[in-house]
Amino acid sequence: MVEENITRIEQNGKEFILIGTAHVSKNSAEQVKEVIEAEQPDAVCIELDKQRYQSIMDGNKWKEMDIFKVIKEKKASLLLMNLAISSFQKRMAKQFGIEAGQEMIQGIESAKESGAKLVLADRNIQITFARIWSGVGFKGKMMLLTQVVAGIFSKDSISEEDLEKMKCQDSINAVLSEFTQSFPKLKKPLIDERDQYLAQKIKDAPGKKIVAVLGAAHIPGIKEEIKKEHDLKALNQIPPKSKIPKIIGWTIPMLIIALIAYTFIANPAAGQQQIVSWLLWNGGFSALGVAIGLGHPLAIITAFVAAPITSLNPLIAAGWFAGFVQAFVKRPQVSDFESLTEDVFSVKGFWRNKVTRVLLIVVLANLGSTLGTIIAGTDVIRLFIENL
Repeated sequence: MVEENITRIEQNGKEFILIGTAHVSKNSAEQVKEVIEAEQPDAVCIELDKQRYQSIMDGNKWKEMDIFKVIKEKKASLLLMNLAISSFQKRMAKQFGIEAGQEMIQGIESAKESGAKLVLADRNIQITFARIWSGVGFKGKMMLLTQVVAGIFSKDSISEEDLEKMKCQDSINAVLSEFTQSFPKLKKPLIDERDQYLAQKIKDAPGKKIVAVLGAAHIPGIKEEIKKEHDLKALNQIPPKSKIPKIIGWTIPMLIIALIAYTFIANPAAGQQQIVSWLLWNGGFSALGVAIGLGHPLAIITAFVAAPITSLNPLIAAGWFAGFVQAFVKRPQVSDFESLTEDVFSVKGFWRNKVTRVLLIVVLANLGSTLGTIIAGTDVIRLFIENL
């Protein structure tokens, strides 16, 4: 058995065998099978959380997705981001003729065949994203979204040499590698904390001999962290949301309404101009967002009408209404859910598929409304100052 990419640790009467893998490497999957068959461990730990494990096991789960429920629960942006990151990994896997995450699937199958206890050792992906999101600030969030989208839709092919380099990264790290250099704080929740979490789960796995299937980026950190004790409860905490965005979210609409009301009393003509500006800029940019997403004319009209109103209420958003209308008039068919995993390979596919188009319309309508609010708000303030 080849020992390359294998790290052995003996500690407190237990033997830990760490396999460093690339998530799109056929050789990695074969090595996982060989190691588990040869070692016959008591437990097999894999770098998956319950959510990602369920996604792998329920390959056809997309067909059961309720697009209206996704919009209602405000998960359109999160789902779109998850699909985008998934497309990056699947594009690489397709190029090399293997299934994305094959080494994790192999770990699951080999654990069952050997009778070993399967341990889902990674932290919930949503908790990791929440901890990342809270630590990068507004500028960081914008750069993060840009970096992810740019990496996902790049059409550059990946060489065998690049693939070997990726054995030093996991699937999320690969997309965000350049971003971590610009924002060192990102490394803590993305890599360091997960090293700690994975190390503790591996230590707590039952039995005397444990095999762990991990992205190779985590091996150096886990080798150090496995010597320490870590509080999983603390690592699983979602940072409390700041009250500042909520305060700003209510203050700005109240200020806009107050400025328009004052201007209207002082100069009705200027007040009317403020109202027209608010309606046109807000509705126009939100409608433009839906149009860019190739939305149905009714969805475009809905965004235009809804945006000026929803911009004055932080609890609702123009994209939800536009998304509902789009999903109703262009309801996704079973074929759209079946082709979803293929369509996310390209920008064209994202726009063509009725499922992702609805998600795009929700996001683009909200972005347009936000931009319209900034421009219209500035114009409202200008007219107010002119009529003091």
